[in-house]
Parts: sequence; C-alpha cells; structure tokens
Amino acid sequence: MRPSKRLEQIPPYLFAQLERKIAEKRTAGVDVISLGIGDPDTPTFAPNVAAAQLAVEDPSTHTDPTNRGRSEFREAVAAFYERRFGVALDPETEVMPAIGAKECIFNLNLAFLDPGDVALASDPGYPVYTGGPLMAGGEPVLMGLVPELGFVPDLEAIPARALERAKLMFINYPNNPTGAVVPDGLFRSVVELAAAHDLLVVHDNAYSETTFDGYVAPSFLATPGAKEVGVEVFSLSKGYNMTGWRCAAIVGNAEAIAQYWRLKSNVDSGLFEAVQLAGAAALAPDVDEYVRAMNAVYTRRRDLVCDALARAGVRVTPPKATIYIWAPVPEGFASAAEYCEYVLEQAAVVISPGGAFGPNGEGFFRISLTAPDDRLLEAVERLRQL
Repeated sequence: MRPSKRLEQIPPYLFAQLERKIAEKRTAGVDVISLGIGDPDTPTFAPNVAAAQLAVEDPSTHTDPTNRGRSEFREAVAAFYERRFGVALDPETEVMPAIGAKECIFNLNLAFLDPGDVALASDPGYPVYTGGPLMAGGEPVLMGLVPELGFVPDLEAIPARALERAKLMFINYPNNPTGAVVPDGLFRSVVELAAAHDLLVVHDNAYSETTFDGYVAPSFLATPGAKEVGVEVFSLSKGYNMTGWRCAAIVGNAEAIAQYWRLKSNVDSGLFEAVQLAGAAALAPDVDEYVRAMNAVYTRRRDLVCDALARAGVRVTPPKATIYIWAPVPEGFASAAEYCEYVLEQAAVVISPGGAFGPNGEGFFRISLTAPDDRLLEAVERLRQL
C-alpha cells in the first residue's frame, strides 16, 4: 500500500501528534495538563444549543443539505457582517456555509491552484496554509511574520518570481499562533498587492470576536477594494465555543465563492442544516452578551498566565486577541520542539512548539488559554519550577 507522493510531502499534523502523546501519558497514569490545542473548554452558548435542539426535531433539516446553504444561515451571516463590520454582503451570491474553516481553506487550494502555482502563506501560520497548496499540487511560499513589525509580513520582501506565479494569499488577523492584531494600513497594502498581481486573498477570520482591552477587530472586507480581490472565512468555532459543530462561512468575492461552490458540489455535501440554524442563532444580537462574558474569562486567564510567566522570567506581551499566548523559548534549548518535549516529560504540561507553525515560529512556544483557571495556574507553576 503506497500513499501518494503529495501526501508524503505533508508532515504529520501537529495536533494529531499532541492528542496521541496526551493519551499515552494519561493511560500511564500521568496528570497531564494540555495547553497545546485551541479547543474551548466551556460549553457552547445556550441560545445556540436551544436553536439546534429545535432544528434537529424539524424533519426539514434531515434531508441531504445543499452546499449553497439555507437562506436563514446566509441571511444571518449577512446581517451580522453589516451590524458588526459595516460590510454589505449579498446573501444570495456572497455568502456560503462551510464545514469549518479548515475544510474551506483547504478546498480553496483545490479550486484555484494548478501544479506549479504558488500560494503565499503566513509563517508562522495555521498548517493548512502550507499543507493545502502541497496537496493541490501547488507550492507554498512563506511570508515571514516579522516580530519587529508586530508579526506581520514584509510584503516588499516577497520574491518577484513568487509573485509572478502566485494565485492565492493566506493571511489571518487576529493571528494564530502569535496573537497579533492587524496594524493600520496592512489590509490596504494587501489589497493593492493583490490587485496588481491578480491574487485571491483568503483572510482567515477565526478570532475576530475574541478580543480584549477594548480592542475591536476589523474585517478584511471592510477595506476599500477588498471584495474585488478577496474572500474571508468566518468561523464560529472559537468566538462562539462551537469547535465541534464545524460551522463557518465563506464571504466576499462572488466569483470566487461560485468557484468554491463548483468544487464543493463535486467533492462533498453541505453543512448539516440543524447546525446552520444553530449558527444563525449564534449570530443574533442577543448572543453578544455571551461573547462578552466569554472574553472576560479569557482576559482573566490571559492575565493569570502572563503574570505567572513574568515571575518565571519569560517576557511576553499580553495579546489583545485570540486564545493564545506566544512566548519566547528560554535559553539553553536548541529548538522550540526540544523545549516543549522537555516540558512534557518533566512537568506533564503540553504546549505547542512554534516551529510546528512554520520556520519563523522557531524560538517561540504557544500556550492555549482553553483550560480552567486553576489548571492554567498549576501548569505555569510547573513551568516555573523547571
């Protein structure tokens, strides 16, 4: 049995490896604290669950869903974008459900890349930004996120030959894994670059609703000209505690969404309609209070972890968004992977090595805030004792 050559190009998925290591340790009786995977530990908000319960009882949701999606979901997404971001979307042509952001981002590679084409990918970044192009026969070209610039790419440093062959660009703010927020002017520069080089920009908008200290994250599509060159993938996973529901939407450029729809209609089916109705309920204004309450929890956890790391001698800037802390690896370790392995073996704490998110992530590690306060504090105390 021989796997395809394209599959052999893909390294083992980081989070699958972490899950295996956690299971092995716990089977051996070790009290492992996992801060490696960004999966919210608190329940999905009550209105979302209630809407899903009603929808599941409705026989109209039991049939095979179309990829185009229910009008209730598309209209709810459009109304949310208008209210939240000031972005007008046509629910008929500029909104389509996706079975989670990961599926959507991967399938965009199949829809737009031919062998030899380039996808410009943020580094460090979500692994599908680089794995997806490889699986589609394309080539990922890394755009290093520069710490001195606030973890944003230096667009002028992109090689000219890569720009000539590029068809996609993946960006993500608020940013995973660094927690960075978009600086003024970056989205405008991206729009100008995409227009000049005929690129489709894919903005992964997974964390816009998880923000702190009064920061309000913008949509890429609110930038003048963005809808002409790009799409945004909006996920309900993190901001609405719906990771397991696999509920997302692709919004923006109607032509790009039509091509995504064309691909999807040939490779899979649509999002379960009860989940779409739960997602529509989640985007209603009365759920905003649940989002604010969840962000207050993450703010408290962020401060607990950052304060504890500071006492342990690890310098870290508290992020204004996301559910992650991005911190430098202490001196004395050859790599982030070596440090994270050491932490797992000596302290039974799982953290993510920055290098797993791309070469530019080397020298950093990521802590997820998706654990109760007492477990977070215990984990950081274990790190301090090392």
